[in-house]
Amino acid sequence: MKFRFIKLGAVFMAAIMTVMGSRTATVRASSVHAGISAVLAECLNGGSTVKAQKTAKKTTASKAAKSEEKSKESAKNKHSLKQKKKETEKTICGYKNLGIADVDNYLNIRAEASESAKIVGKLSSNAGCEIVDTKDGWYEIQSGKVSGYVKSDYIITGETAEKKAEKLKKTVATVNTVTVYIREKPNTDCTILTIVTADEELEVIKEGKDWIEVKLDDENGYVNAKYVDLSEELKKAMAYTEPEAEESNSSQESGQPAGNTSSGYSLVQNALNYVGCPYVWGGTSLSNGVDCSGFTMQLLAQYGVYLPHSAAAQAGYGTSISTSQLQPGDLIFYGSGSYISHVAIYIGSGQIVHASNERDGIKVSNAFYRTPICCRRML
Repeated sequence: MKFRFIKLGAVFMAAIMTVMGSRTATVRASSVHAGISAVLAECLNGGSTVKAQKTAKKTTASKAAKSEEKSKESAKNKHSLKQKKKETEKTICGYKNLGIADVDNYLNIRAEASESAKIVGKLSSNAGCEIVDTKDGWYEIQSGKVSGYVKSDYIITGETAEKKAEKLKKTVATVNTVTVYIREKPNTDCTILTIVTADEELEVIKEGKDWIEVKLDDENGYVNAKYVDLSEELKKAMAYTEPEAEESNSSQESGQPAGNTSSGYSLVQNALNYVGCPYVWGGTSLSNGVDCSGFTMQLLAQYGVYLPHSAAAQAGYGTSISTSQLQPGDLIFYGSGSYISHVAIYIGSGQIVHASNERDGIKVSNAFYRTPICCRRML
């Protein structure tokens, strides 16, 4: 309002000066008018500037808010993606893309995706595997130390496999040292049942802080907790090994019989055909269920050697040999001290085939996975 009065005064003065005809007055009036107009314009522009500044501040604040909201949304999305990736990468008993063998006894694992390809392993019923790839009705798999191909028709996958794994998985103690004692009781003053070597997997019966009760073949014992790693596992594939004759003349040098190599080789080939079949305590069926001594008893009967259904009793048959004299088809006996509780068939190359336990069934193992008590030649 103040500036309006000034403007009117200036106009009035300019009019007077014009009437008087004063050139100087006109110039002065014009100057005053121009000055007042400039001041007025500045004030008016100043008001616009303030308004513009306020608008700019609001715009900046709005942009900042939107930017913050966008950042939060982005962070939320990243977290969601990470969560999804984590869920996708979850493993079940160590498998990212789980498959479970859906067969009665075992499934052959072959070197190539063909039924005529060489058999490299056996995937027993309910054993787990990692599905690596698919190829014309075959799965490329990895299970334990065996890699190869199996027919996809006999493998359960997806949610069905996940649910089944929850029922099948068992806690396993894996030996994490070179050798470890399996003891009769959970202390160091008791009897040592046997010595087990590195990487051997033992089914856990009961967990404890200092001692773990485990099953070794078909008997129970205790292992110091610090010498094993615990994990939840499914059964794994077993390698199929061709029998090989040992290159040794030690038996001849010591006066021991060389043994019937061809019969021993034939016995081993026959025994390996049952890898993956179930273990049943007291059983005598090679395909439907057998225990360790039932396994050796039934196989050797096919070669005219008739043994009792007892590992300890079988150790009294045949001819005694040392571990350095072993040939395919010989029997190795295990146990505690002089007490024999388990028997296996020597394959060659430091390996055995035996009916181990309910979890693993008939499988191939390192011949010295535990300490042998004695060896006998039956053929």
